[in-house]
Amino acid sequence: MTTTRPCLSRLLTQLGAAALLSFLGASAAQAAHAQAAKPVGKTPMKRMAGAEVLKATTAEDWREPSIEHTLYMDTAAGRVIIELAPAFAPLHVQNILDLVEDGYFKSSAVLRVHENYVVQWGAPEDEDAKQVKGLKKAKAEIADGELFIKPHAGTHITPLPDGDAFAPVAGMAGGFPAAADPKVGQTWLTHCYSMVGIGRGEAANSGNGSSMYVVIGQAPRNLDRNVAVVGRVLQGMEWLTSLPRGTGDLGFYTDAKQQQPIQIRRAIDVPEAERVALQVLRTERPAYLNWLQAKRFPASSWYLQDPGRVELCSALPPVRKKPT
Repeated sequence: MTTTRPCLSRLLTQLGAAALLSFLGASAAQAAHAQAAKPVGKTPMKRMAGAEVLKATTAEDWREPSIEHTLYMDTAAGRVIIELAPAFAPLHVQNILDLVEDGYFKSSAVLRVHENYVVQWGAPEDEDAKQVKGLKKAKAEIADGELFIKPHAGTHITPLPDGDAFAPVAGMAGGFPAAADPKVGQTWLTHCYSMVGIGRGEAANSGNGSSMYVVIGQAPRNLDRNVAVVGRVLQGMEWLTSLPRGTGDLGFYTDAKQQQPIQIRRAIDVPEAERVALQVLRTERPAYLNWLQAKRFPASSWYLQDPGRVELCSALPPVRKKPT
């Protein structure tokens, strides 16, 4: 489909050539929020390792992803669990769920593994999202590219205390890495490791979810607000990052035999006994801020110099299996 090989290839080539302009400093709104979010004192009185912080958490510090907005992607090696973000990309998320219900991904495969960049999947035979066949509920085209949204309930950002190079405000929103520009009223999810995006062509609305990718390398933040980001892989990244790298242009597999078959199901359609109960640390709770502080000021005596800061893509909340 043109949202897989031709179009996304061109898109990622063009965007890889030049990064977005970085913002110099944070807005007053960010500074105020960040100050409120900082634990008391620049250096904590008592340093704690991240594992200690997590061990001290309570049940209220964790949330369970909605099974209605969770996907199970099964590969030959293992299962990949993806949490979708309907608050940020409601049209794409709904269309992805409809594509799954329509059975679109029953014959899909990993088509591209680009070293230190992305793993991309879709239906090998489709060359254009608008010409995808066999759709029932799903749409071949999404009216809104959903590259960013207007801030609304569910998208409030818990800002990082150390600022961001790409946006005036950056932090976590509902457990997802997000950024915002209050001056223009835009909020968006960011391209961090394990984040899932939508393949598209030249037009902003040319992706419908039939082609998706996950970031497997250094965060390509220059893609932010250029491609819709729809979720995060919570478990199973190892099954994607260990795939053989494509030898074609931009990491595409040149031989159909190299393509890795996958199947995608909605978690709600998976028998309860076969589901994996995961929990994500709530990013609006003090426990998350304490965990961030443990990254900024490590407890280990191995460190000769405190980092003293943490950047957005190193701050994704921990995920664990639900305690029994």
